[in-house]
Amino acid sequence: MNEPIAETSAIAMRAIGRVHSPFKNMVGMPIQTVAAAEHQGHIEVFAPFVPGLRDVQEFQYLIVLTHLHEAQEKLEVTPFMDNRSHGVFATRAPARPNRIGLSIIELLSVDGCTLKFRGNDMLDGTPVLDIKPYVPRLDVRETQRIGWFAQGLAQLPGKLSDDRML
Repeated sequence: MNEPIAETSAIAMRAIGRVHSPFKNMVGMPIQTVAAAEHQGHIEVFAPFVPGLRDVQEFQYLIVLTHLHEAQEKLEVTPFMDNRSHGVFATRAPARPNRIGLSIIELLSVDGCTLKFRGNDMLDGTPVLDIKPYVPRLDVRETQRIGWFAQGLAQLPGKLSDDRML
């Protein structure tokens, strides 16, 4: 059913850092940063990329793009906040073709190459691909159409990941 798609072209990326998190296993983690406000972690930015952190402390929130290194590739999934299967592009499930994660974190402090944050929904050792400032005027859109999430969001408070993405 979810057979791998033939590669049409390769895109090379390199990690700019890694997440240090109390979550060592994919099962039992928060599924979205908005529901993980009390969970902290830190990002270690690798030495060659530390100059890119200049002025980052001026932002309260950051968008962190990661490689979900332990996730599986699937095109259809049953997301954590639903009991029906959906196409992966209609979900935020970690099991996806390029396994790219997006987390909006609250920046607590910057100390050299270390970004301390809260709103942690990331696995320990997760490779960080990019960091961008979160700017509400640029990033927030009002919408009335949110698909199956309209019912699924009621499950978010306290919802943790399980083994369905393994």
